[in-house]
Amino acid sequence: MFEKIKLTDDEGNELEVSVIEQTKINNTSYLLVTDSEDDEEEINAFIVKDLSSPEDEDAIYEFVEDDDELSLIHISEPTRLLSIS
Repeated sequence: MFEKIKLTDDEGNELEVSVIEQTKINNTSYLLVTDSEDDEEEINAFIVKDLSSPEDEDAIYEFVEDDDELSLIHISEPTRLLSIS
């Protein structure tokens, strides 16, 4: 079972998502999240980055849509896993 968090979009709509994975690249935290249920065959997955500062009461996340940033996350993740083992 994954941790669930609620995201609010610019229009005030709430979206409950499950956190699948978390990683940190260049001091920025990224979350892989889904709004799909566990028993679904196919899921929707999104990457969000944490824009919060230490002074913020609530976490502030932004959907990652920039292809260059998505490529950086894709390239860095396998390297991170190799360094752990």
